[in-house]
Amino acid sequence: MWEKFEKWYKEYKETEKSLSDPEVINDRVAYQRAVKRLSSLKEKAAVYEEYLAIKSTLDSLKDVERDPDMLELVKEERERLKRKLEELTKRGEDILLSDISDADKDVIIEIRAGTGGLEATLFVADLYRMYSRYAEKMGWKLEVLDSNPSDVGGYKEIIFSVSGNRVYYYLRYESGVHRVQRVPVTETGGRIHTSAASVVVLTEPEDVDVQIDPKELKIDVYRSSGPGGQSVNTTDSAVRITHLPTGIVVTCQDERSQLKNKEKAMRVLKARLLDMKKRQQEAELASYRKNSIGTGDRSEKIRTYNFPDHRVTDHRINFTTYRLEEVLEGDLDEIIDALLKAEKEELKRA
Repeated sequence: MWEKFEKWYKEYKETEKSLSDPEVINDRVAYQRAVKRLSSLKEKAAVYEEYLAIKSTLDSLKDVERDPDMLELVKEERERLKRKLEELTKRGEDILLSDISDADKDVIIEIRAGTGGLEATLFVADLYRMYSRYAEKMGWKLEVLDSNPSDVGGYKEIIFSVSGNRVYYYLRYESGVHRVQRVPVTETGGRIHTSAASVVVLTEPEDVDVQIDPKELKIDVYRSSGPGGQSVNTTDSAVRITHLPTGIVVTCQDERSQLKNKEKAMRVLKARLLDMKKRQQEAELASYRKNSIGTGDRSEKIRTYNFPDHRVTDHRINFTTYRLEEVLEGDLDEIIDALLKAEKEELKRA
């Protein structure tokens, strides 16, 4: 185990040193990437430094124990350090279990209305607000890439990016079908309806992760429109990109600039292509690391938000909290911590 921490420690020191390199300092993207990586390695480096300190002290006790008068004190100190090393080893094991692929990557989240008509579009807006508040709480940056508003103030679809420290690590569980049970604003009889929205969390790839041949793209431009076909732009600024080999289609119309819409659409396309590539690899290996808590199937019902009972239930781990209002205001810590704990327990049993 400690060999892995030694590699992390060396990488931490090398990354720390790179922050004083003029080439890195003058390259905004490289500098931000280095700062982000340094932050993700900080705890691992601290654990390894503590490990080295304990081992060094244990070794030095061999010289002291030759003195008969110090024998009892040395014995007590050795036992104390061994207990400390056992605690540190357990902490290191937890860190290893938490070390998932792409943990440090930013994400693109797509939320789409499902069953429930207009009520489902309002639920999409609720989920977007929930993730926005959670991102704000975590100190992350959120940027809307594309949206399709509904006539009642919700969204038929909204796509946005979230960037910051260990974003994917915390948000990777959110893919799947989210259900809401409540009395819709359009319901006059006071009956409780069930509506749904699908959430997809994609890792945002680096340029080296996905290579796209421009010849494989069909790019169309058209005039942006708002709810009900109402024009929001008098120029052909909206962009539709079709990736011909896969048939993936991405549109973006949120910006008034055609260039900005194209850039955002390309980000979404790359994320979807990377996701497709990962899923093909996982299918070939016939294993999906997080299937133990059901984060692999996007058609799976993962969570229900029940307004009459003020209840939120995550069906993958049978976890329930009666803090519905707080959860929808972005207080997701309790749910995410429970999912993290469940995954670690499952991996320990594996």
